[in-house]
Amino acid sequence: MPHVPVASLMTALLAACVAFQLNASMLSPVLVTMAKELQASDAAVGMSQTAFFTAAALFSLFLPRLGDMLGRRRVLLGMLLVMLAGSVLAAMAPSVAVLQLARLIQGVSGPVVPVCLLMLHHAVRDPRRYGLLMGVVTAVNGGIAGIDAIAGGWLATAFGFRAVFWCIALFAALACVLVVRLAPESRPSPHARMDWPGVGWLVLSLGCLLWALQLAGAGRAANWLAVTFTTVAGLLALGLFLYTEQRSSHPLLALSLLRQRCIWPLLLTTVLTMTGVFAIINGLVMAHAQQPGSGFGLSAEQAAWYLLTPYALVGWLVGPYTGQLAPRWGYGRVLRLGLAGSLLAILLMLTAGLSSLAWMVAAAVLAGVAYAGTANIMLNGLGVVLSPEGSPGLLPGLNAGAFNLGAGLSFALLPAMQSLRDSPADGMLLGLGIVLLAGMCSLLIPRPVQAERPDQPLAVSQDGCI
Repeated sequence: MPHVPVASLMTALLAACVAFQLNASMLSPVLVTMAKELQASDAAVGMSQTAFFTAAALFSLFLPRLGDMLGRRRVLLGMLLVMLAGSVLAAMAPSVAVLQLARLIQGVSGPVVPVCLLMLHHAVRDPRRYGLLMGVVTAVNGGIAGIDAIAGGWLATAFGFRAVFWCIALFAALACVLVVRLAPESRPSPHARMDWPGVGWLVLSLGCLLWALQLAGAGRAANWLAVTFTTVAGLLALGLFLYTEQRSSHPLLALSLLRQRCIWPLLLTTVLTMTGVFAIINGLVMAHAQQPGSGFGLSAEQAAWYLLTPYALVGWLVGPYTGQLAPRWGYGRVLRLGLAGSLLAILLMLTAGLSSLAWMVAAAVLAGVAYAGTANIMLNGLGVVLSPEGSPGLLPGLNAGAFNLGAGLSFALLPAMQSLRDSPADGMLLGLGIVLLAGMCSLLIPRPVQAERPDQPLAVSQDGCI
């Protein structure tokens, strides 16, 4: 690998991560404007968001592993170019149907962050330095200090929603140029073959399960026959995936790996953490803040300023420090500190935040430190340092899928629990219990010993488990 200054590599990787993150967070305050300008329903515009996140989850399952074979820079550049094309199409969309298609195309860029972390891991061999830079890269994934959402709202108000997509396209184009000029190529598995039948069954399985969660999110109005059908179809596809892997000469996920502690405890912890936290911060708290009477009666913009901006800003600032602590204190220990802090944040919301905006802001800040700046960073980092050496893109891709599955579960379960008695406390209590389960599951994640030894080059064992 030719020597490339780390500053140059970080510039390219951060540009790619920022371009992707704008797709995820810049549009949150723009949905109402999109519905108005396209003369579409809120539900139809909401489906464009669902299309993006579903595609992001599905492509995350295999593109990082494909990068091992074809070259990570090549795959990253391909994702950014597709994102650019989708952004241009969305900016010119004449109807909501075209907008939904454009968002689906943008979702191909879903595994940008895992691929960037793999490229960083390949280039930076010192564990402490890698931990710090990992924290910087991953912190962007939690939001760009809240500025992205604010900028999206301003652009939509001043120039219409199309200006937001042109802005995203501009950042995507810049990221493409920087990746080509500054990022080195890494291709650890040039002679391996992709298990496309296995990929197909796994993508179908997760796609069906995510769609079932989306349907179930309607609560009492949900079509439970359709939910049941898609769930069964997803489980059947999962069974066929496992059957295929047993008989493949080059399986995507060998069953011998699936049984090891380097794989399933991390994936389960990621799903449980996201399920317990995500809808509380992005759903229940925001809804309560805007609720007149029983809530705080804030506007959507005010709620974002008071709650989401401090949450994202604190996570963005804390992430690099927790990444630097991981090699010294241990990835698992720092992860459990983040989960403990997340539990405290939810308890603070329950006991004081629901009746006091000041306490709710304090709880949001604590959640930014504990989840966005700590637990989220460690879960992403563990996906890289625990991945098998023979297929380093495997676990980061599966872990990215686990993040999206957990987010879908969160919005299906927690709001449904809240609706039973029309109280956000019920949904928060359920989230509290799920995060507690995540903490217990995290005890089973093995230590990435090489990543926690500052005197040794950064590496993982042959099977990825220590």
